[in-house]
Amino acid sequence: MGNNNSNEFGAFLSGLMLGGLVGAAVALLLAPQSGEETRKVIREKSIELKDLAAERAVETRQQAEAQLEEARRQAEAKLAEARAQAEKLVQEAQARAEQLRQQGQVVLEEQKTKIEEALATGKRKIAKQDTPDEEASAEA
Repeated sequence: MGNNNSNEFGAFLSGLMLGGLVGAAVALLLAPQSGEETRKVIREKSIELKDLAAERAVETRQQAEAQLEEARRQAEAKLAEARAQAEKLVQEAQARAEQLRQQGQVVLEEQKTKIEEALATGKRKIAKQDTPDEEASAEA
């Protein structure tokens, strides 16, 4: 959008200068003046147009620099926003990883307890099977 304004301004400035030159030429051709007076008027108008063009060029450059500065500021703001978002995502991922680690630890402990209980149950069954045999051989 800013570039479009610059193009419109440049077109306006070109039209202004062209119109000024055409107007000055027509005035010089139709005005009843001597050659020396005409050259003096042409010289003065040329200086005026040159100064006007220089002023417009300075204004255009200042506008372009201001637009560039604004674009740089916006880019820096977007970069800071992206960095903050990335940091937030990293923290969320770390929190989720810690949560999953803790859940895994709980599951591991539960499985360990089940295995120990199964092992103890198996030992008791084996012990019960061994006991009647011993009693039978002790009776005999």
